[in-house]
Amino acid sequence: MATLLYRLGALGARRWRTMLVGWLVALGALIGLGLSAAGDFQDSGSIPGSPAQTALARMDRHFPSPDAQSARIVFQAPAGHRLTEPGLRKALASTLAATRDVGGVRGVGDPAENGTLSEDARTAVAEVTFTTKAEDDVPASTLDAVRAAGDPAERAGLRTVYGGDAYAESTAPVGPTELIGMGVALVILMITFGSLVAAGLPLLTAALGVVGTMAAMMGAASVLGVSDNAPTLAMMLGLAVGIDYALFIVHRHRAQLATGMPVVESVARANATAGSAVVFAGATVIIALAGLSVAGVPMLTSMGLASAGAVASAVVLALGLLPAVLGMAGRGLTPRPGTRAGRFALPGLRGRGRRGTASGGRTPLGTRWTQAVMRRPVRSLIIGAVALLALALPALRLELAVTDEGNAPATSSGRQAYDVIGDAFGPGANGPLVVLVEDEDPKAVVSAAEAVEDRLRTVEGIADVSGIDVAKDTTAARIRIIPETGPRTAETSALVSRLRTDLRPLGTSTGTYVAVTGMTAVSIDVSDKLGGALVPFGIVVVGFSLLLLMVAFRSLAIPVKATVGFLLSLGAAFGATVAVFQWGWLAGPLGVDGTGPVAAFMPIIVMAVLFGLAMDYEVFLVSAMREDYVRHRDARAAVLAGARDAARVVTAAALIMVSVFLSFLFSHDADTMAIAFALAFGVLVDAFVVRMTLVPAVMALLGDRAWWLPRRLDRVLPRLDVEGESLGAHGTGPLPVGPSVPANM
Repeated sequence: MATLLYRLGALGARRWRTMLVGWLVALGALIGLGLSAAGDFQDSGSIPGSPAQTALARMDRHFPSPDAQSARIVFQAPAGHRLTEPGLRKALASTLAATRDVGGVRGVGDPAENGTLSEDARTAVAEVTFTTKAEDDVPASTLDAVRAAGDPAERAGLRTVYGGDAYAESTAPVGPTELIGMGVALVILMITFGSLVAAGLPLLTAALGVVGTMAAMMGAASVLGVSDNAPTLAMMLGLAVGIDYALFIVHRHRAQLATGMPVVESVARANATAGSAVVFAGATVIIALAGLSVAGVPMLTSMGLASAGAVASAVVLALGLLPAVLGMAGRGLTPRPGTRAGRFALPGLRGRGRRGTASGGRTPLGTRWTQAVMRRPVRSLIIGAVALLALALPALRLELAVTDEGNAPATSSGRQAYDVIGDAFGPGANGPLVVLVEDEDPKAVVSAAEAVEDRLRTVEGIADVSGIDVAKDTTAARIRIIPETGPRTAETSALVSRLRTDLRPLGTSTGTYVAVTGMTAVSIDVSDKLGGALVPFGIVVVGFSLLLLMVAFRSLAIPVKATVGFLLSLGAAFGATVAVFQWGWLAGPLGVDGTGPVAAFMPIIVMAVLFGLAMDYEVFLVSAMREDYVRHRDARAAVLAGARDAARVVTAAALIMVSVFLSFLFSHDADTMAIAFALAFGVLVDAFVVRMTLVPAVMALLGDRAWWLPRRLDRVLPRLDVEGESLGAHGTGPLPVGPSVPANM
């Protein structure tokens, strides 16, 4: 593989004009095709075939609901007043009438007729149906007109808030959060490289990769079901890994230029060595993300495949487009004498006394830290592991749920409507349940429904049971239930499970179909499905990645060590997430408005992404160690040399990842914020505690045994050159320079 990447890098650097034009034309064509065939992203938060989803589909056949957008208007009288007072009743009626007259409004429910007036008559909820289809956005002018229709109520002193799907705040595919992350990344790259041009190259390739990925997703949305959550995760990862992968190659290239190596040879070798590590790191991330499909949840499959595509784009552009850009830059990327990049050389490129010491005699911080760890490996290992285990303890209290308007920012209209409804009607009013009774015999339907209603009135945890609503075709009936607890609580989840157990005999004995459904039940089924998918997902992903690392490093111990380190990082990430998003620690400074259960799909997504990113750092760090070990067969010196060569760039890469992830905290989307924080914290501890502390400690304890692989396995496993051992055939001198190479090369 190194030989192939060497030739690709040499071609890109030598024929950079042709390669640049080709890449830009290809990206332009992709963007044009994606925009011309763009489709809409879909809300795919359900699971086909789940008990609640199946019952919901059957209920829709008997109780069809309009395929239209809807909203809720919540009216609340001042303290001490009731909406039944003549003046307030008149103002409310005027507002409802004005709302019905708004263009684009299909209908407005009357709270008095629909039973949505609270017991104290202080709060009422009016359901609004629009002419806009459910999958489309209601025009802003229509929403503004509905708000304006509320003037009579507000003038009378009523508090009026708007919620529901129509008023849900949408997140733009590209916004300030991405710009914040890229700005911080630019600062880190400037500090790392000391050059604006060198710092801009990783940002350039990452941005092009994200744009191409977004265009591809928009085009795919016209023929495939792409989740509306997919773009955010894909952009988050595309930016982070796109910058990091290019960073590793540019860093290697500049260090080689500092030794006087010709530009084309340097680009080729950087592509072969650092590029090989990029391939393995990217493959690990892609495997982890594609593995999300084993959960059987369409939303996760869509998010995983879209994000895997973003990572694949980052790898392809880093190996294909970046060499051409480096060739165009020529010797302009050579570090200035006296800078860090100019002082520190790579293994075998400059003469030096002990490996791991800078050519100028100054020992880098990464080497000094590694030396300190290796002097006391057992102590370092124990302290690091205990610290991570302590951080992971809160994860034992992790609570999961599908998020709703209750997770929205406190300042949003939807969240305010949610809170008012919960206070006035009880927390369960925001997450009602429905029991569906279905039978071909109308008499059996009524009989079973009456038995179900009687049973429901004796069940603990139910605040209210509505009357029986029989369908027009008389072959089905439904009963609405208001739980005593909110939709995201463990108590409501337990209630659904208990109802399914208690009501099953009522249907089984007569052959009547009886099921618990409603959007709350659908969400609970999604949470249960995601929780059950964690173990098989972990087995599949970890198994494939262990095999990949074994092939890359020809070792048994290193893949196992990498996986154990990942589990420690994952536990710490989950623990910190619980502390912030459930317990409220540092919630204010981080912009977290409310606490409670986190998104049900957070653990499996964080597990997939963090595993891939953790393996990234493992690959880049250990490949530098193995590169030295292959040449010198000195295990201890190889660890020091690897730390010297990789520590600084891995540190920069980790800080860039953290900055990109943390920038998404400004999105104010509860799901995105929890995932972004967990990933940022996980990357932070994985890079600085696991890879920079625990890995050197374990390597010091293992010595040469770290690189041991049974002979039988060694013969069976394919050989892929990650360290560039095959590059000796190319020589270390300059390659022939073609006419497309700038003269200063």
